[in-house]
Amino acid sequence: MQVYLDESGDLGWRLDRPYRRGGSSRYLALAFLFLPENLRRTPRRVMRSLYHEYGWRGEKKAQSATLAQKEAFCRKAVALIQRHAAVAVEVIVAKKENVQPHIRADANKLYNYMVGLVIPGYVGDAKQIEFIPDERSVKVKSGNSLADYLQIKLWFDHGLPTAITHAPAVSAQNYNLQFIDWIAHCVWMRFEDNQTEPFDILKPAVKVRTLFF
Repeated sequence: MQVYLDESGDLGWRLDRPYRRGGSSRYLALAFLFLPENLRRTPRRVMRSLYHEYGWRGEKKAQSATLAQKEAFCRKAVALIQRHAAVAVEVIVAKKENVQPHIRADANKLYNYMVGLVIPGYVGDAKQIEFIPDERSVKVKSGNSLADYLQIKLWFDHGLPTAITHAPAVSAQNYNLQFIDWIAHCVWMRFEDNQTEPFDILKPAVKVRTLFF
């Protein structure tokens, strides 16, 4: 199994100023794509179709796309997920203003915790997981690495023998990471900006859980 991870929002805590005007995001969304080996090419086909349709050159980030383009992506993503039962997507969203001060002191641990809440539920009987975060999204700078933290969670907290292979990648070179980046953004904007149209399209196929709400 492959597990892709990307995020929208930030781990800053400047909440006394408006976001985008000197302040931090109010929400942090982590999005996960779970792919069996035989379906690893399916999300990339969605992204390639969008590049072809809109004539994009270079990596296209969701935050720079139009609303119509985001909606088109969401329809394609939902069709993919509903067509392939073995493909799963989950997004976990934290409301940062409710995070306690002692947790804010080391936000990397919050990031770890959020990841650890999601991934174990999808491991099943997989003997090995290839964990593929966007290399720019690896937030762990103290203590165990994120992959080590996950390995400990699986082995000791959940009693699973699953081994994790840590394989961060560059999203500009990986359409599957771009796919989950777009998912993260379209869910996050529902909370951060109250822009609901892409989120409403995704709802039938994407699990969303909230934290500190």
